Amino acid sequence: MTREDVSRQAVIRRGFVDVTDGQIHYREAGSRAAPALVLVHASPGSARGFEPLMAALAKERWVIAPDTMGNGDSAGAMPEQPEIPFFAGRLREALDGLSIENCDLYGAHTGGSIAAQLAIDAPHFVRKLALDGIGLYPESLQAEILERYAPELQADLHGSHLNWIWHFVRDTYMFWPWYATDAAHARKVGLPAPETLHDKVVDVAKAYRTYHLSYRAAFRFDKRREFARIAVPTLAACAEGDMLAQWHDEYAALIPGSVKATIPSVYASPGAAAEALLAFFRS
Repeated sequence: MTREDVSRQAVIRRGFVDVTDGQIHYREAGSRAAPALVLVHASPGSARGFEPLMAALAKERWVIAPDTMGNGDSAGAMPEQPEIPFFAGRLREALDGLSIENCDLYGAHTGGSIAAQLAIDAPHFVRKLALDGIGLYPESLQAEILERYAPELQADLHGSHLNWIWHFVRDTYMFWPWYATDAAHARKVGLPAPETLHDKVVDVAKAYRTYHLSYRAAFRFDKRREFARIAVPTLAACAEGDMLAQWHDEYAALIPGSVKATIPSVYASPGAAAEALLAFFRS
């Protein structure tokens, strides 16, 4: 589904909501009279990549997709080393600001950690939770990716940080981790359309001062300990071709009573992914 298809099928509205020491930017689609469904995006970038998924979900739901704090157009004061509860707290503030009393909640990758934390903190607020792609890194890999995956960036007069961002975003589609460029670490999903790559690069460039903070928080997040505390009905999903699929069985087993499922990619097959998610949220 192209962005033109999205504009024909559903109006994606945008806005800002005040939170402590900042603002959260969000996209929304569908009727506000419908049950709320909140989407929390992966790092890096923003919720822009969810627009085709939002169009498909908006047939039944009021869909809200915020940019996580420090990403996309969400900006504000942040601790030097924020942890996942900080991001979940700012998300909850934003949803309260939109007068959302309860919601279904979906989170992918970094967004999955944030969504899980919100469900742990406020089980009365989250009706159902869907997680999509969760990494459970062994200690040695965790230390490596904390050091190498999302470096802090500095602007310079040559714009070298912009060149770095382009190659970083591109290489995340080609390798995992992106900096391991040998055949053993090659992904088989191919590159997105140039326009999609450009849009994501722009989103990262806008937030170059803070893009790394949510990444590192997710890498540090102790999912093996915290996921056992999830007490809401949970879909433990992973997309076809996801680079984190190797941990799918393990992460699903951590969540009491979860339903494990492989679902279509919300990016490559948003219509089919929407149907899979709605089937869970309706049940």
